[in-house]
Amino acid sequence: MKRLLWLGVGLAVGALVVRKLTRKANEFTPSGIATSLSQSAGGLVESMRSFVDDVRDGMTEREEQIHQAFAEGELFEDGLTELNQDGQEGNR
Repeated sequence: MKRLLWLGVGLAVGALVVRKLTRKANEFTPSGIATSLSQSAGGLVESMRSFVDDVRDGMTEREEQIHQAFAEGELFEDGLTELNQDGQEGNR
């Protein structure tokens, strides 16, 4: 009876190992590599979309600040003037 139990355990463990090895081997086939690349590319595309959305939100916020300053008749200091002057001093 003990031998039958250990035979069953051995068969179960062997089946699990074969399944894991088969899955791992499929990752290195051309179709497995293509699937992996498409998933990676999908993640990259989503990251780029998120970045573009963040930049657009920042642009919208900045435009609102500029329009508000213009409506109030204030001089809008954006900090770029200082950077431009620093750059020109270094070129002299």
